[in-house]
Amino acid sequence: MDELLAGLRAAAESTRIRILFVLSHGEFNVSELTQILGQSQPRVSRHLKLMTEAGLITRHKEGNWVLFRLREGDLGGALSRAIVDLLPGQDAELARDLARLEEVRATRAAAAARYFSDNAAQWETLRRLHVREEDVEAAMLHLAGPQPISLHADLGTGTGSVLKSFARLASQSIGIDSSR
Repeated sequence: MDELLAGLRAAAESTRIRILFVLSHGEFNVSELTQILGQSQPRVSRHLKLMTEAGLITRHKEGNWVLFRLREGDLGGALSRAIVDLLPGQDAELARDLARLEEVRATRAAAAARYFSDNAAQWETLRRLHVREEDVEAAMLHLAGPQPISLHADLGTGTGSVLKSFARLASQSIGIDSSR
């Protein structure tokens, strides 16, 4: 019961409810949340800290960013979803948040497209700076096992190197990339 009460207390504020609403649409970093909510970074960070400690949301690091999302599979996640499900569908403030959320997503997509466009020629070299391509592809082949694959789909195929690695196992391969 203490966990439920802590979650209810942590959600009992309009900005925190708005944060739950926004995070029900995906994961976002603090900077993006400040843009969506139209509030200062210290204020948003304080809300996120309280909500994380109460088990309503979770944070994880991805590269240089810390991303926040709703918890899943436990009481805090169920409570977060229940609160979002109870929100009125025609709330003007939530509609504005959703519109700004879509602007943030569009900005994010444009930045990613620009990055890949600017770096397409040296993409293989850039990838090797993080993890050796051979190690990644060897691990993927190991997980797939020796059995034939009727259809292999590579989403975000880039240069097609993963398609080449799976060519001997796959009867048919499809590579999909937004740049092509």
